[in-house]
Amino acid sequence: MIKQRQNDSELLDYIVNNGFVPGARLPSLNDLSAELGVSIGKLREQLEAARVLGLVAARPRRGIECNSYSFTPAARASLMFGLATNERLFREFSELRNGIESAFWRPAVLSLTDEDKQDLKRYVSLAWHKLQQSRIQIPHQEHRAFHMTVFRRLDNLFATGLLETYWDAYEAVELNLYADYGYLTEVWGYHEGIAEAIERNEVDEARALHEEHLLLLRTRDVPRSSARQASFAEENSMVRSQT
Repeated sequence: MIKQRQNDSELLDYIVNNGFVPGARLPSLNDLSAELGVSIGKLREQLEAARVLGLVAARPRRGIECNSYSFTPAARASLMFGLATNERLFREFSELRNGIESAFWRPAVLSLTDEDKQDLKRYVSLAWHKLQQSRIQIPHQEHRAFHMTVFRRLDNLFATGLLETYWDAYEAVELNLYADYGYLTEVWGYHEGIAEAIERNEVDEARALHEEHLLLLRTRDVPRSSARQASFAEENSMVRSQT
C-alpha cells in the first residue's frame, strides 16, 4: 500500500513508495487497481501521463516498466506545446540555453576525457568536409553533437535535459534547414578554435570563444512558413511516441 502521498498520481506514488528501480516491471493494471482501490480507467490516464514524461514504458507482451529518470521528456513536451502556440518563445529558450552553457562551461570541460576531446575535433572535421563539398550540406548533426559532447560528462540531469531539449526545439523551428554560408563558416571557425583550446586544456580561452560564438545565433531570424503551426502540432503529437 501507499505509505506517503508525494505526487498527484497513485501510480507514481506506488512506484516511489515501493522502491521500483529502472527496468523493473510493475503489476498489471488489473492488479494495481485492486491493490490501490483506483479504477482501471484512472490508472490508464495516469500511465499515459507517466509515459509522456518518460517515467515508464508500456510495451506489448512486456507490460509496464520503469525508466531511468530524465528531465528531457517533460521539458520537451512542454516546450513543443509552447512553440506550437508562439514560436517566438524559441528566442527566450535560446537565451536560457546560452546561460546554462555559460554557467556550466568550466565543470563540463574539466570533466572531458581525451576521447571526448578527439570527438570534438572529429565533428569539426566532418563539418568542414560537408561545407567544402560542391553541393554544400548543413552540418546540423555535427553541430548538435559538438555542443552535447562538451556537456556529456556534466553531472546535472536538469541542465543536460534542457540542453537536449534546446536542440529538439532548434530543429522544430527549422534552424537546421537553412543558413547563410558565411554564417556557417564563422560558426565552425569558432568550433574549431574551441576544440583546439579544449585539447590544450585552455579552459578560459575556450570559454571566451564559446561566449563570442553564442552571439551569432542572435543574428539569425527564426524562419516562418504557413505550415509552421501544423509542423509544431505534429512534433508535439510525436513526443509521446518518442518517450
